[in-house]
Amino acid sequence: MDLPESINHFYRQHKRTLHISALSIAVLLAGTAIFYAATQLNSKKGLRASLSSAEAPVELSAFPAVVPTMKYGFAIDTLQLQENTIQSGQFLADILLGQQLDYPSIEKLVANMEDVFDVRHLRVGKPYTILSKPGAEQPLYMVYEPNDYEYVVFELSGDYKVERKERVVETQQGSVAGRLESSLWNAIVGQGLSYELAAKMEGALQWSIDFHHLQKNDEFKLVFDREFIDGEEVGIGAVHAAYYKTGENEYHAIYYKSEDEAHEGYYDLEGRPMKRGFLKSPVKYSRISSYYNLNRFHPILKRRRPHYGTDYAAPYGTPIYAVGDGVVTRASYTKGNGNFVKIKHDKTYETQYLHMQKFAKGISVGTHVKQGQVIGYVGSTGLATGPHVCFRFWKDGKQVNHLNMKFPPAKPLPDSELSQFGLQRDRYMELLNNAKPNKVASEETDEAAGADNP
Repeated sequence: MDLPESINHFYRQHKRTLHISALSIAVLLAGTAIFYAATQLNSKKGLRASLSSAEAPVELSAFPAVVPTMKYGFAIDTLQLQENTIQSGQFLADILLGQQLDYPSIEKLVANMEDVFDVRHLRVGKPYTILSKPGAEQPLYMVYEPNDYEYVVFELSGDYKVERKERVVETQQGSVAGRLESSLWNAIVGQGLSYELAAKMEGALQWSIDFHHLQKNDEFKLVFDREFIDGEEVGIGAVHAAYYKTGENEYHAIYYKSEDEAHEGYYDLEGRPMKRGFLKSPVKYSRISSYYNLNRFHPILKRRRPHYGTDYAAPYGTPIYAVGDGVVTRASYTKGNGNFVKIKHDKTYETQYLHMQKFAKGISVGTHVKQGQVIGYVGSTGLATGPHVCFRFWKDGKQVNHLNMKFPPAKPLPDSELSQFGLQRDRYMELLNNAKPNKVASEETDEAAGADNP
């Protein structure tokens, strides 16, 4: 496009000046940009310098760690706990109504616990705890403890969930030795140990020892697990090894479980199973009140009459065990026998259990039972003067005195397992040999120990 002549004339006169001015402006702009960039850089450096010169951030480890107090899976430091026990005649609804829950909420709770906890199983004296936020009108949870090993959590709002949880159990291996003065129970409990240990020892040796005929000065040694929850001993775990000496006879029982779990149970020192075809007795913690006697004087009929069984006296309700595997052929009542169960074990042997208070759940004709399974409970039904079970034993259709019976031992461990079994046996034998009586502090010792610490 052609410029007006006046503009062209001005440009020709001032051409040099305009070029110098344009150059100056460009230099000025470039300098400004450089200055700005330098300023920003210095600013950032200054910021970094100021941060570095400031106090360094404090490490979290510099603060003391606050570990919350845990109970029932909750951090209870910010909660209020009401601890109580179930009272006689008290029901779950009584407790919850007292905690401001209404009936619709309680109904939701009961519906959710159907497969978790039977509300009818609340037991007098068992502890429960109410957990609440401070100042809240309604609690958050109720926790019920049916035993030392588990607890039940009831959510008292929201979904009203009910959960049964197991506590973490820690085990420590222990050992004990003793000598009988009166009874096995007294020998163990007298050392400050649980009667449960006596029962488990009997379980390990029940096929070899007649625990109804123990003698004074009999000796025993045990290796077993002690169970702890939160540092407090709560019970007895597994018995790993047992030793018993009565007269000149010595018995050992070593627990062994193969890697493939094909072989499991108690074995003697040669790897032969302790388990026999039949238990020595159908009840525990009992005494023989009457023996097999073909010329016994009957205490009710007042005449001589053969007694084809062995009577084991025990409190009402004591569990009665099947002495061997078999099938129930009779589970009924007669005037003389009362409630009784008869079991066929094989083609040769049968057993019968008389005068039961009641049958165990599921026991009826045709029921397959395992050795040691509860089949009924001690009573005095039929011709009986007190609570006991009359135990009868058949061989080839003839009643015999089971106390005189000797049964062939079970097959030993296969050769492939003997090496591993031997290692475990030797380890437990060393522990058995080193077992000592458990020391129980006397009251005088306890008082002396606390004399300087009032």
